[in-house]
Amino acid sequence: MNLIGIPNLDKSLEASLIADMAKVESLLRSHIEGEYPLVIETSRHLVEAGGKRLRPLLTLLAAQFGDPTNFDIIKAAVSCELTHLATLYHDDVMDDALLRRGVTSANTKWGNAVAILTGDYLFSKVSDMLADIGPEAVKLQAKTFERLVIGQIKETQGATEGLTPIEHYLKVVSDKTGSLIATSARFGALLSGAKPEVVEILTKFGEKIGIAFQIADDLLDVVSDSTASGKTPGTDLKEGVPTLVTLYVIAANAPEDKELIAKLSKPIAEEELSGVISKLRSHKALGQVRDYLAEIARESNVLLDGLPDGAAKEALKNVAIVLVNRST
Repeated sequence: MNLIGIPNLDKSLEASLIADMAKVESLLRSHIEGEYPLVIETSRHLVEAGGKRLRPLLTLLAAQFGDPTNFDIIKAAVSCELTHLATLYHDDVMDDALLRRGVTSANTKWGNAVAILTGDYLFSKVSDMLADIGPEAVKLQAKTFERLVIGQIKETQGATEGLTPIEHYLKVVSDKTGSLIATSARFGALLSGAKPEVVEILTKFGEKIGIAFQIADDLLDVVSDSTASGKTPGTDLKEGVPTLVTLYVIAANAPEDKELIAKLSKPIAEEELSGVISKLRSHKALGQVRDYLAEIARESNVLLDGLPDGAAKEALKNVAIVLVNRST
């Protein structure tokens, strides 16, 4: 594995991506500077905590199908990461989270009001940056933000009429996670001047791997003994957050799972957590979820067949593999 985190990456492409990711990090930090010290401190809190930077990396990879030297691509990559960070501040307030990316969450450190306003501040910085690119960039961001909000509302409200719980979950994941990752790829393709058909392929690819990313995270909540997912394993179970693993168990409604299903239908107490995790690790639902992830990977590769051959195409195939396999 290389510095970018993609296996078997072409050396020339790797050097280019490393250089451009350095530009992303530099602009990411400089763009949130301001006149008020507390705002600088709070908005840098999660930036400096690190993260996978999947969204800007995907923007840079998608730009390889056109002219990747346009500096607006770097701006768009930063905008996507800032949007993601802003949603994390809001999510942590809604979830009453104590930790994020291994550090104390902003809501715990400064209170809910400051955390919410920090997220709002980051959204304002995104709008400011995208306005320099042009109205189409602002419109794409607005449509993406709409989906992010709708996804969060749907998750908060619960099952949608006419949809099974699993269908509802997948729609929420598509809106909450898939939409921004799809937009990250779309920005890179559009701003590099890639052909329209390439832009559409990369957008669809981004949505699919965004869904895969979240489902793999669901699996990690059950199977990981570390904080490989960036959060404490069992977090979703303790909070009573539905995941594809738990929804498969509930949907099967097997008689032998009666007690387990009752526990999964509500937040799980700390003293019961290890027992529930142990049962889930030996449940057939894990295999079902892994099969679903494998199908997403297959569909992603089929999409990529429509792209021009080259190092960037191979890199995207390996991104899909890494995301699907991160929970195994």
